[in-house]
Amino acid sequence: MMQLTTGERQLGAIVLIALAILGIAMAAAGRTDVLGIHGAMVLLYSLALLFLLFSSAFGPEPSPARLTRYYDDPIKVGVGLTLFWAIFGMFIGVWAAAQLAWPILNFDTSWASFGRIRPAHTSGVIFGFGGNALITTSFHVVQRTSRARLADQFSPWFVLFGFNLFCLIAVSGYFLGVTQSKEYAEAEWYADIWLVIVWVTYFVLYVRTLALRKEPHIYVANWYYMAFIIVVAILHIVNNLAVPLSFAHAKSYTIWAGVQDSMVQWWYGHNAVAFFLTAGFLAMLYYYLPKRAERPIFSYRLSILSFWGITFFYMWAGSHHLHYTALPHWVQNLGMTFSVMLLVPSWASAGNALLTLNGAWHKVRDDATLRFIMMAAFFYGLSTFEGSFLAIRPVNSLSHYTDWTVGHVHAGALGWVAMITFGSLYTLVPAIWKRERMYSAALVEVHFWLALVGTLIYVFAMWNSGIIQGLMWRTYSPDNTLVYSFLDTLLAMYPYYIARAFGGLLFLIGAIVAAYNIWMTVRAPSAAQLPLDEDLPASDRPLDGAAPTPAE
Repeated sequence: MMQLTTGERQLGAIVLIALAILGIAMAAAGRTDVLGIHGAMVLLYSLALLFLLFSSAFGPEPSPARLTRYYDDPIKVGVGLTLFWAIFGMFIGVWAAAQLAWPILNFDTSWASFGRIRPAHTSGVIFGFGGNALITTSFHVVQRTSRARLADQFSPWFVLFGFNLFCLIAVSGYFLGVTQSKEYAEAEWYADIWLVIVWVTYFVLYVRTLALRKEPHIYVANWYYMAFIIVVAILHIVNNLAVPLSFAHAKSYTIWAGVQDSMVQWWYGHNAVAFFLTAGFLAMLYYYLPKRAERPIFSYRLSILSFWGITFFYMWAGSHHLHYTALPHWVQNLGMTFSVMLLVPSWASAGNALLTLNGAWHKVRDDATLRFIMMAAFFYGLSTFEGSFLAIRPVNSLSHYTDWTVGHVHAGALGWVAMITFGSLYTLVPAIWKRERMYSAALVEVHFWLALVGTLIYVFAMWNSGIIQGLMWRTYSPDNTLVYSFLDTLLAMYPYYIARAFGGLLFLIGAIVAAYNIWMTVRAPSAAQLPLDEDLPASDRPLDGAAPTPAE
């Protein structure tokens, strides 16, 4: 925050004081309700940021020369927050997986029960890890591809710290037993309102920065980031329309009822996968892959066609989560049809990424960072094929409610989302800290193999477990009675649950290795730094290829 002007610090202080007052009001109104606890958390969070702000309040005005450089300070903090949430979310995930094999690990307490730590895991890795990675990389990519500095210095901090306040309120609420019981949307009404404010600020900042661009062309990565920002806002608002019990209680009730609630929820749920966990990370792929491979995207036209195909088809696919339910049959058919069609633009993106590596496969062999990105593209293609396959109703009759779905989700979450994120971070960190390379290429290699082996163990365990589950559930005796009891299926799953926990543990260890490697890179001596004038906005230097070159 050292680069903030006096006016920006004053604005920050006003916002934080207002937030602290809001926290006091929540604490006073909620009292012993979870709302009151969250009010106290908001107050403490605001006071901590105020302390950081005031610690530099009496320093000199920042040099005007800062405006000739990209604004990377929020990106650096975002990298740290991304790694924090990665380790936290994956640790909770390993704990939840271990509970399925050894239930005693809930320690006979309500806050540590599977039903509470599971949403803490999903929100921790999706919003905490994934969300911070998306915000952080978007701030980096939009500046380099636009060759313009972020539109202002206050908004990036508001977005970053505001989003993490949402994550803290959401995750702590789950441990305290407060949830909307909506998949990937468990946070209660006041957290949802706060996220809307943060997200609108994010959108405005992104559009303002693009408006300042020195490049006439808006690079395709920015298209994907904008789709992620806009559509997630629409999904979040519609799915979380709710009426609170009172303004003194955390509990609320959705305005949607019955089958309409299910449809809206899975319209949100599947498109959260589409635009939060796919579009934003495709933006990373389209920027960091050509940068690391030092080759242009194989087909820029194909990347644009894929964008529009994914944007249109994904919107209609959510109802495939509701096969064999009270949802009208034609709506189920619509979701199934669009899910199968979705394979075309999805594989176009995966193929475009892999074909970009033509002539650079020797770099994949030698560079573990590029291997992360390549493997992410492979898992993206695998997961999208599997998703289209599982959406077909007869296949879904076997897979639904089984661990096969869990395996499918983690093939995408670990193999696609996490791997492209780590590959992007390994590319980004040396660039913004002006280091020649990562602290240890060997540790990047170790992390890659831990991540890959952990993912394969996890996914294969769940594929086997899920198919066995589905087959056991539908096995009938000659007199049309079930051959296996539910307990029989649990006993059959036991070794697979142990394997899943082990695979997740390997992935967690890999994330810890990454955090250590990045920390040591940041702490590298100044002698290892590169000249600061190599990465500047366009107004201060000629075009030198800062953005990936689109080509056919």
